[in-house]
Amino acid sequence: MGNFRAGIFVLVLFICCVVPSLATVYTVGDSAGWAMGVDYSTWATGKTFNVGDSLVFNYPSGHTVDEVSASDYQSCTAGNAITSDKSGATTISLKTAGTHYFTCGAMGHCSGGMKLAVTVAAAGGGGGGSTTPSSGTTTQSSGTTTSTATPTPDTTTTTTGTTSHPSASETLSPFIPFLISGVAAIFYIFVIS
Repeated sequence: MGNFRAGIFVLVLFICCVVPSLATVYTVGDSAGWAMGVDYSTWATGKTFNVGDSLVFNYPSGHTVDEVSASDYQSCTAGNAITSDKSGATTISLKTAGTHYFTCGAMGHCSGGMKLAVTVAAAGGGGGGSTTPSSGTTTQSSGTTTSTATPTPDTTTTTTGTTSHPSASETLSPFIPFLISGVAAIFYIFVIS
């Protein structure tokens, strides 16, 4: 009986550790990337962003990814960035719930549309979409993407009826193999031996 309880404990521990480690990685702008002429409000619409997810910005030189305040986002004010990167491949981990604002700091690029607002829900929550800062409303999915690059479909419906986004991929924490090894060892010690 003790071995059975130990096995159940290990199984519950394993499930509790694996489920929260799922995260989604979004490629901003899909194949168009972080560029002029892309409607990022439409791109974000219909996506659910949670704490632990990541945004990947891919862009050529001459652009930046600046996280900015709501007021700097609305006015496209450059120079006051919370964080800034110009590496060409920027990954932003969404660590806190709330609305996060991103712009390109190059002159005229933000006012030309290189700006993204994402609403992040607590891990496992149901937030998402893009927020229009001036009205505070959340926009709903129209299913289209506007860009100067070759357009790609915004969503793909699978045979199970769920909707996935080509810019999103789920990843597991890199610590999962260690966790699985530990659970297997504990299971062997308490259940099998």
